[in-house]
Amino acid sequence: MAVELCLLLLLFCGSTISEVQPIYKPPPGTLDFGFVPAKTYDTGAYHEPGPIGILFKVVHAFLYLVQPNPFPQDLIRKLAQQKFGNSQGDYQKAIYYEIGFIVSAALGLLFILLLPLVGLCFCMCRCCDNCGGEMHQRQKKNADCQRSCFATFLFVASLIISVGVLCAYAANQHLTSQVRGAKKLVNSNFKDLKVFLNDTPAQIDYLVSQYNTTKDKALSDLNNVGPLLGSRVQEQLGKEVRPALDAALTMAGAIRETKEALENVSVSVEVLQEGTERLHANLTDVKMHLSNTLNDSACAAAQAASTCNIIRNSLNQLNINANFSGLPGVSSQLAKVNDVLKIDLSSLVQKGYAAFNDTPDLVVNQTKNILSDIKNVLESIGSNISNFTKALPVQKIIADLTVYLTQSEAYVQDYFPVVEQYDFYRWLGCLILCCMVVLIVIFYYLGLLCGTCGYDKHASPTTRGCISNTGGNFLMAGVGFSFLFSWVLMIVVVLTFVTGGNIEKLVCEPFEDKTLFKVLDTPYLLNQHWKNYLSGILFKNPNINLTFEKVYSDCKENKGIYTSLHLEHLFNINEFLNISMYTEDVALRIEHIQINLSKIILLDEIGKENLLNFSSSGIEGINFGAYLTEINKSVTKVDLLSFANDLEARADQLPKGALENALKGHANNIRMIHSQQVVPLEQAMSTLNQSIRLLKRTSSELMVKVKNVISAVNAAQLLINNNASQVIVQETKKYMDTIVGYFEQYIEWVKESIAMEVAACKPIANVIDTAVDIFLCSYVTDSVNTFWFGLGGSSIFLIPAIIFAVKLSKYYRRMDTEDVYDDMENGNNGYHKEHLYGIHNPVITSSVEQW
Repeated sequence: MAVELCLLLLLFCGSTISEVQPIYKPPPGTLDFGFVPAKTYDTGAYHEPGPIGILFKVVHAFLYLVQPNPFPQDLIRKLAQQKFGNSQGDYQKAIYYEIGFIVSAALGLLFILLLPLVGLCFCMCRCCDNCGGEMHQRQKKNADCQRSCFATFLFVASLIISVGVLCAYAANQHLTSQVRGAKKLVNSNFKDLKVFLNDTPAQIDYLVSQYNTTKDKALSDLNNVGPLLGSRVQEQLGKEVRPALDAALTMAGAIRETKEALENVSVSVEVLQEGTERLHANLTDVKMHLSNTLNDSACAAAQAASTCNIIRNSLNQLNINANFSGLPGVSSQLAKVNDVLKIDLSSLVQKGYAAFNDTPDLVVNQTKNILSDIKNVLESIGSNISNFTKALPVQKIIADLTVYLTQSEAYVQDYFPVVEQYDFYRWLGCLILCCMVVLIVIFYYLGLLCGTCGYDKHASPTTRGCISNTGGNFLMAGVGFSFLFSWVLMIVVVLTFVTGGNIEKLVCEPFEDKTLFKVLDTPYLLNQHWKNYLSGILFKNPNINLTFEKVYSDCKENKGIYTSLHLEHLFNINEFLNISMYTEDVALRIEHIQINLSKIILLDEIGKENLLNFSSSGIEGINFGAYLTEINKSVTKVDLLSFANDLEARADQLPKGALENALKGHANNIRMIHSQQVVPLEQAMSTLNQSIRLLKRTSSELMVKVKNVISAVNAAQLLINNNASQVIVQETKKYMDTIVGYFEQYIEWVKESIAMEVAACKPIANVIDTAVDIFLCSYVTDSVNTFWFGLGGSSIFLIPAIIFAVKLSKYYRRMDTEDVYDDMENGNNGYHKEHLYGIHNPVITSSVEQW
């Protein structure tokens, strides 16, 4: 009943999220659904026995020696199917498997039968003064050596018996303490099962509530359809639109630069023409004055003649080099460009940019009605989920399971005192058995103690002291109790050995390596009509491959019960995780989004005409060669500064006087002309050079450039007007995939949560581990096996202890007669007396050789 209710509960878990089914597989931005709430289970299905675990391992090793054969799966299957014995080899296989236990049990039974019989015969023999019953001890040369050996062997045997009984006592105490502590472990398992039940509704609610995360993200994207869909459309169209507008804007800037360059050329040419005329006049005056100075009589002197001639010959260099008066003007081109600039082409291009950048707003305005319908669909999905969840009787199922679990817990709690009471009886019985062995060992220890301490090597056997005699009596008492108790001990040992050993081999070991589950999963084993028993019980369909081993392993890994029990065969969650009817509606509505971008005008006809007017402005007709020819010349034929410096240097070669001073004055005048006239002309030439070269670059294939710009703008406009629908369809598909992808993420998350987290069945595996691995195997079987191992070892070593104790008691007890010898110093033969200490007994004569 409990299992069926658990299954039903998990079925409802699946049905609560029955509105999710992936249609498309775009991996959109990852949604964060958080973690499914899960409580921590208290039960740790692992038992650490502590120091006594060493004894458990020793016992396991001993059992492996007794029975090293593998688990008999075939025999167990035949036994379960009631087919054991149909084949002649079944009994042989069983005997072969159990041969170790059979031989050991046979030896134990032989011990049980023979030891009391031997004890009876021994007592009767001693009563007839045989078997050591005669109170006479023959004197031997190695008597001391024999006594020491017997005492040592008996002591060692007693120690081994003591260790065995201590092991048995420790196992007995361990079992009792574990049984008493099992209540806490059982309560922990019940607590985990309650947590398992109580936590499941919260997990269901959490899975349902996370639909809001999906819905909110979808609504957020729908509300931002402009930045999302519109921006995507704009981005795709912008691959052609933006370069076209950028080219048009660049051309508008080129028009302004052309105007500035033409103005600079016009002004620079005028400045250069005026400046060169003025410079030419000034240089002519300088040459005239220098010539007059050089015609002075002072130059006729022998010292100045050569210098003056050199200066006179260099006067021709004082002249202008570049002639700008013949350069053509650019006034007509400038006028046409000014006419072009009357229309602000940059403003027109910016309007195109603005219109194109309004694409997201156009998308928002044109999708209002469709997006409203989509939002209504999303709200209806959430409403259906809530209504379906409310209709599920989850709380009733949980309540029924909780009642069943509470009743089971109460039943276990009621029987715990009975279990503890019977365990007390068991503990007391085992303690009595241990006390039997302890009593025997105490007699042996007391006998060894009294015998060793009271032994006097100078005393004859008939004159031994009371303590020594008491020691011998203790040894014989130990022997007597050994005969009385040993067979009882061995009966218990044989019974617990056969039972505990087979449980260890047939249950515990195969449970640990899961071989036991493989046997249980054998087809038609537990029900001859069902191939798979577990699926037959749960689903009424034995053909479903559901195994005990897989269920246990999955629960051990704390997977969800839906995965562990393969509940998809009873309740296929994929059939309920289906919102295709909703997502298809959403997808269909998104696909029907129609966005018209024909209102976007990138560049009107006025702007295009303006570009054509610029291309026909005539700047390509400027004689750039003439300009560059003059610009590449220097302003004067000679560097005036160098000429002035040279003139001053030659004046220094002349004798001091008026001629020297006059020449230096002319040099300073030339320097002034350079700084005031040549330097400004050079600056004007630089400006002219830059402007001419700019105009040359701009005019190069200007018509082709303009036509290319206009063609690019027309192509972009054509794309927007005619081919934008294809781009819009593609981007709308991606946008739709993103929206639907949120539901896909929700579906996958729900599936994974149901498979791994919802109703994780670790407590079920813990219950099995607690019952079998911990309680039956670790608590009970290991303790029982250690008990018989210790008690059996003690019982077996009682046999050598009996022999050594009987032999040793002869050396401790006071004898009635002893061997007597004459003084052999005079060579007399020995003789014997018939009356010693008033007791008449025959005395055996001994020769010297017998010593």
